[in-house]
Amino acid sequence: MKAFRRFTVRSAIPDALQALDELASNLRWSWHEPTRDLFRHISENLWRSTNHDPIALLGAVSPERLAELADDDGFVGWANGLRDDLHRYIAEPRWYQTLENAPQSIAYFSPEFGIAAALPQYSGGLGILAGDHLKSASDLGVPLTGVGLFYRSGYFEQSLTPDGWQQESYPALDPDGTPLSVLRHADRAPAIVSLAMPDGRTLNARIWTTLVGRVRLLLLDTNIPENDDDLRRVTDRLYGGGGEHRLLQELLLGIGGVRALRVATSLLGGPAPSVFHTNEGHAGFQGLERIAELIGDGLTFPQALEAVRAGTVFTTHTPVAAGIDRFEAQLVRRYFERHELLPGVDVGNVMRLGAEDYAGGDPAVFNMAVMGLRLAQRANGVSKLHGAVSRHMFAGLWPGFDPDEVPIGSVTNGVHAPTWTDPLLTELAQNSLGTADTTHADWLSPQLTDEQLWSVRDRMRENLVQDARARLTAELRQQRRDAITPAWLSTVLDPHVLTIGFARRVATYKRLTLMLHDKDRLTRLLNDPERPVQLVIAGKAHPADDGGKRLIQELLEFAAAPEVRHRLVFLPDYDITMAQTLYPGCDIWLNNPLRPLEACGTSGMKAALNGALNLSILDGWWAEYFDGENGWAIPSADAAGDGAERDALEANALYDLIEHQIAPRFYDRSENGVPSGWLQQVRHTLKTLSPELSADRMVRQYVEDLYVPACRESAELAAQQYQKAREFAQWKARVTQAWPEVSVVYVESGGVDAVPQVGDRLRLRAHVALGSLTSSDVTVEVVHGLIDQTDQLVGVRRERLQPRDGGTDGTVAFEGVVPLDRSGAFGYTVRVVPDNSAMASPAELGLVATAH
Repeated sequence: MKAFRRFTVRSAIPDALQALDELASNLRWSWHEPTRDLFRHISENLWRSTNHDPIALLGAVSPERLAELADDDGFVGWANGLRDDLHRYIAEPRWYQTLENAPQSIAYFSPEFGIAAALPQYSGGLGILAGDHLKSASDLGVPLTGVGLFYRSGYFEQSLTPDGWQQESYPALDPDGTPLSVLRHADRAPAIVSLAMPDGRTLNARIWTTLVGRVRLLLLDTNIPENDDDLRRVTDRLYGGGGEHRLLQELLLGIGGVRALRVATSLLGGPAPSVFHTNEGHAGFQGLERIAELIGDGLTFPQALEAVRAGTVFTTHTPVAAGIDRFEAQLVRRYFERHELLPGVDVGNVMRLGAEDYAGGDPAVFNMAVMGLRLAQRANGVSKLHGAVSRHMFAGLWPGFDPDEVPIGSVTNGVHAPTWTDPLLTELAQNSLGTADTTHADWLSPQLTDEQLWSVRDRMRENLVQDARARLTAELRQQRRDAITPAWLSTVLDPHVLTIGFARRVATYKRLTLMLHDKDRLTRLLNDPERPVQLVIAGKAHPADDGGKRLIQELLEFAAAPEVRHRLVFLPDYDITMAQTLYPGCDIWLNNPLRPLEACGTSGMKAALNGALNLSILDGWWAEYFDGENGWAIPSADAAGDGAERDALEANALYDLIEHQIAPRFYDRSENGVPSGWLQQVRHTLKTLSPELSADRMVRQYVEDLYVPACRESAELAAQQYQKAREFAQWKARVTQAWPEVSVVYVESGGVDAVPQVGDRLRLRAHVALGSLTSSDVTVEVVHGLIDQTDQLVGVRRERLQPRDGGTDGTVAFEGVVPLDRSGAFGYTVRVVPDNSAMASPAELGLVATAH
């Protein structure tokens, strides 16, 4: 019989052990190994059975064991020392405190946060990335507040039927059994944020909060008595429900999230955020709430929009249009048309922000990513390649500009090293290299012997094998509770065999089953008598994605065959805890998406931090970091005639690399049984990739390239009661209205001979019609470079032309010189773009006039 309701009953913590409560309630324990060791010491069995969750462990430990520990002066001193260390960690200045003119507070919005398995508020890479962002922000001292939703049932737990079909279950999460606490007013009443809904209804949400080291996290929860039954379910599941359900979640995340920040600032103190970072388009409505607040203070919508844009950073995470939330325009209109939700904000202005009013767009939808880009003055993709893909994908928002000028940059994702580096490798670095910071250890040092490094790699592989066997046994018992565990299951996988890992969300473009293209050849590779290979695979398909589920089923059908079942396994219910053993235990990390559909692909980063070598299509982060020594690149068959031919070519290239390069290198052993050539690549990977793939590098880049400029621009526009925001909005309106009058009338050139030579200087004089604008409103520039066979400029450079005088024909002359320092077919054009110091990019207004 199932329980009607669940809650956690805890043993009373003795006074001498009060430090345990404080340590458990701050999620720093999720990456601070000394704190984890403390809780592990309380009970090794409970630590394992509670999935490494201190709160659950304290709820399960017996009063007798707690009393025993309270009488142990050594343990009490250990706990108090770690509590004091946590206090120092929170209070001491760190990297961020050395910066000048940096934001005093930053808000970071994300629909999911993957911090620890104990708080299952994530589905995959986006949430794990958000969790790592918070952790590195904490380590660096960045004053950041995370804002998200509390999903009562999280994403889902995955199980498999005997015939290999994915099943989902949604166990309710007891928030009292997590590190969360309710944000309360001084009278202990819970803090509530409310959103006006159509038909006179109200959506209410309480605010859960916790600390992630130095960083505060706020999560909104609608499962409260103040809501109607259907509205209580708004935050039931991550990415659950239909279109309107998702829209309600995103209204709450954006609008409710900003309101929750105001409440938290009021109750907890501290400065209000000056920079707002939206992690994907789900939180885009946060900008509208901030606009509404400024309208209430007397600004117009265009003025408030400029003030909000200046302080907003938008990160896109998808390289495919299908990955973007797009709602029916009429549905969105229904929530904004009566002004109750956002007083003072006209529904027409809202709809224009999300409108696909560009070539190829659909006028019947409201696009959350498009709104995110229009509400943010600074935007980025999550790898260099993804930035380029995004510039092409969203080029319609900036007509007339080449894709490389679309104002979307890139900050390549990183992963939080203390979370994802195996403690065995950290201990090795500390003992042999004198530092526990694996991202800056000298892995090439002779102080670390190959034997020591190989021993740790062996132990991590052994841990993976043991964990995989335990998980497979548990899954079999769940499928068939009365079944006898078959003997072969205890010998699944071999701790001494080359181990390839593949674990990620099971989406079609990630091609889970590419490895099955030639099943006979794969079988031969798995069972090679001299150089065998084994595969450990995990991943979840979206509950509505039957295609993804069929891929899992196809893989499991192959893996069930007696001749391969000891060499290829699928581990169900992929989560953080599994990943922390899986990544370190693999020798090779496989990634074979359809290029360029992988935005970044951080699983391979986590494997690399543990000395695994990557075997990947040149997509995402691998396209910029592969150097020939840190792994292998699978050639992309982009020119293939169709998808089947492409899969065949790339699968065969994958088999060839494993058979002829990877396996021979792995099994090439010296007299002492160590693969020296392999370990040379492992050392190189750890030395060169660890600092680059670290989330610390990523967060520093966000701070320096995006947060600090956004803070500066936001402050400038807000000064003197938003005077510059008012002026900038007025200037934009004037320039936009006058732009049809702007043109390059004609261009004169001189200074070169009939046959130009390198070293010549091309003099240009452009006559430009400006209409009612002045030369101070624009930049006139020559855009030049070599030209290809279609007369397109390549290797583009730009030189600004200076205004000289007005012509008798009503034009203004602009002059300049172009040095001819490159040989080959040369070309140029002249163009006019708006110019204002408040612009972050020449393309910002989407206005350009080019010579014809």
